[in-house]
Amino acid sequence: MANSNNEAVAEMDGFYRIYKDGRVERYIYQKSNLSTYVPPSLDDPQNNVSSKDVIISPHVSARLYLPKNTTNSTQKLPIIVYYHGGALVLGSAFFNSYHNYLNVLVSESNAIAISVEYRLAPEHDVTTIYEDSWTALQWVASHASEKKFTSGNEDPWIKNYGDFSRLSVIGDSAGGNIVYHMTMRAGRDGGINEKVAINGSIFVCPYFVVPIENIEESASYKNWIIISSPSEAGLHSPLINPLAENSPSLSQLGCSRMLLCFAEKDEYIPKEIGIQFVEGLKKSGWKGNLELIEVEGEGHCFQLANPETDKSQDLIKRFAGFIQLLSDLN
Repeated sequence: MANSNNEAVAEMDGFYRIYKDGRVERYIYQKSNLSTYVPPSLDDPQNNVSSKDVIISPHVSARLYLPKNTTNSTQKLPIIVYYHGGALVLGSAFFNSYHNYLNVLVSESNAIAISVEYRLAPEHDVTTIYEDSWTALQWVASHASEKKFTSGNEDPWIKNYGDFSRLSVIGDSAGGNIVYHMTMRAGRDGGINEKVAINGSIFVCPYFVVPIENIEESASYKNWIIISSPSEAGLHSPLINPLAENSPSLSQLGCSRMLLCFAEKDEYIPKEIGIQFVEGLKKSGWKGNLELIEVEGEGHCFQLANPETDKSQDLIKRFAGFIQLLSDLN
């Protein structure tokens, strides 16, 4: 008799399959050369960046990156908190694609970065992902205490070199969705904590789903229906649609500067979604500074697959400029 637990109950063709017993087979990893786990390195000669892994909580970890030209603790660097993409189902901060990309971004922006490893759907509810991401953000902000190493869980790189007046959150695809929720929560709570706020937010091809033509035929919509709870399954959910009727006002977004990046030929997040989000942001009365980038001729999160191309390099330089401009405003 066949084992009924091996019966697939849901599938996103080309990406993953969910079985009756709750197992998730992410078979896209077997077909991609961008989904290989790689260790950190204290010596990346190409970009002159050091990296290491840390445990933040029982369920959250991160990879930290520090430019090696940092010579003493009086040299304070902008802080990047990075959230990886993958439709809230796939991806890892420890994949070669993100490791290589963060090395380049950190080198170009001369910043310290914390790339967050959070739990994934569908094994965990989508709201758990946001809680993990907030836990990581609060952990980073906790280093702003003037007391030296008040907790055994503090990291000396962040404590010694981080400039908490220059903190940015950045995410691509699902990570862009997380950035939205982190920025909204920081706005609602009056900051990450009483000492630290989000200065800049960068959304790269953010995983939003809003009512546009044929959206229900898209992979992004179908994925959301699979991984969301029954009460959130649809375009009405503020978790996936920041313009939904019951979503909080975009005027509450808790950052002073925002950079939105969309790709002209994005096969998962059509640029029309970006256009609607920008229109909604402007109508909301949000009082920050907005920078918008549309990359012509490129698809979803192209910079991760090919970080060495001219367009990828140009985009990374734009991100670095945004991060460095935060220092000029402080």
